[in-house]
Amino acid sequence: MNKQEFLAEYAVARKNTDSVKWDNLKETFDAEDLLPLWVADTEFKAPKEALEAMTKRIAHGAFGYSLTPDAYFEAYFKWQKERYGIELHREWMRFGTGVVQSLSTLVNLLTQKDDAVLVLQPVYYPFMKVIENNERKLVVSDLKNEAGIYSMDLADIEEKITEEQVKLLILCSPHNPVGRVWSETELAELLELCRQKQVLMIADEIHHDLLLTDKPFISALEVSEGKYRDNLVVVDAPSKTFNMAALQNSHVIIPNPQMRQRYDKLVERLAAPAGSILGKVAAAAAYEHGTSWLEGLLETIQANYDYVKENLTKAYPQIVISPLEGTYLMWIDLSAVVDPAKLEFFVKNKAGLAVDFGDWFGASGAGHIRINLATTPENIERAVTALLKALDENQS
Repeated sequence: MNKQEFLAEYAVARKNTDSVKWDNLKETFDAEDLLPLWVADTEFKAPKEALEAMTKRIAHGAFGYSLTPDAYFEAYFKWQKERYGIELHREWMRFGTGVVQSLSTLVNLLTQKDDAVLVLQPVYYPFMKVIENNERKLVVSDLKNEAGIYSMDLADIEEKITEEQVKLLILCSPHNPVGRVWSETELAELLELCRQKQVLMIADEIHHDLLLTDKPFISALEVSEGKYRDNLVVVDAPSKTFNMAALQNSHVIIPNPQMRQRYDKLVERLAAPAGSILGKVAAAAAYEHGTSWLEGLLETIQANYDYVKENLTKAYPQIVISPLEGTYLMWIDLSAVVDPAKLEFFVKNKAGLAVDFGDWFGASGAGHIRINLATTPENIERAVTALLKALDENQS
């Protein structure tokens, strides 16, 4: 499916549909008339096969306690194997209502109160909230930033692990917000360091279907032919890929049997939810039939990225835009054209945009904005026009 076909069939207006992104601007931005490009969901319907599968299940009419359908495991495992070479087993699989909920459970499983947990900033800000809300010590290693291209600082990571006695590292892969798809070499070096230092890892791979270049996604599960699986938990979900966050279904993949046993005991004690039947029915259909839909989405994201980059950097070459290898989230450094201390006021009040601001992701994100590209070209064109107009007025 090409971009035009995708947009014609799946683009949908979400204002006045109880959308957090569109209908909850006042709480976060203290304004209601902004163009929202923040929350990481999309303005596109889920694949039609997913909608049809849910409609069929709803027509049955009964929603009692339900098992995960066999078709779900079959479709998800096939998707992972054929696209990424990931070998999965049913006994590894556990379910949650979302990746952040699962991260909170796992932080409680893998660490004790006041233990140190490391993140690589700038990074998805709920990572920090999960750590601090569970009374763990947040430890930060900043990614190296060379003209918008980010990499891990292994020397700093090792130093922080040693100095702070880190017990757990949470990795974003692909990385939100900087758009990196980590290579197998990068992942292997990090995983080996964690193994040597006896640090456990959670790899959040929720964005792994959203690849914008030929660079392959390598799951932490498959690094060095699975060498690090016993030291690792992977979380992901169909929610980013197929726009299904409200269907409350995510994966917790635990190859280590002793860790799984401990996880099951904790979940039982917490009476933690394990996904929804409609979420699983929809995702199974999407994994089975959603390839063409995803192609249309990715073509749309790429075109939006190209439009923003071309127009912003043509008008203001000082603006630094990070290459988008993965995710649908564009990381833009405006520090050369807008005072970082005034950035939030400028973007909201002068450009009329609701975006994620860089310092939400950590101090190293200051001066940046994150723009959600998984929207219509019309919204992206409006945003770029508004931002350029505001920049022109700011320079005069």
